[in-house]
Amino acid sequence: MPDPVIQLLLRQLHLAFDVRSWHGTNLMGSVRGLERDVVAWRPQRDRHNIAELVVHAAYWKYRVFRLLSDAEPRSFELAGTDFFERSSVPTEPEWRSDLDLLREWHRRLAGVVEAFPPARLTEVPGRGKFNYSDVICGAAAHDLYHAGQIQLIKRLYANR
Repeated sequence: MPDPVIQLLLRQLHLAFDVRSWHGTNLMGSVRGLERDVVAWRPQRDRHNIAELVVHAAYWKYRVFRLLSDAEPRSFELAGTDFFERSSVPTEPEWRSDLDLLREWHRRLAGVVEAFPPARLTEVPGRGKFNYSDVICGAAAHDLYHAGQIQLIKRLYANR
């Protein structure tokens, strides 16, 4: 029988990512149907655009996956860390690739959470301050945080 805490954590990850929920738009809902010029637009010169937020979210799913997983070490698909510059309007294949990267790391993260030993959820990894359960919840909160940013950028773009 699946562990109820693991199932709750998985549900929160999926609600924040792509499952309809009461709180409003989740991460994938915030980028659904966007035109490529919108994803490249910046609200101000030194602010992130939607394309950068999408890849940033994928990167942090990768980082949480690495923390939870005993899989062989690997690098993220793109060189760099945290935010990855997307300075021009992406081609359709480039934008699709960024969205696929986000979906793939969500899938991998959900898989490692599903297999995570429930008895370890209260352990604090490495030199961290937060336990594994906190980190998984944080991954869901991270998606919602950036979904809200994307919604705001879309509104600012429409009113520019």
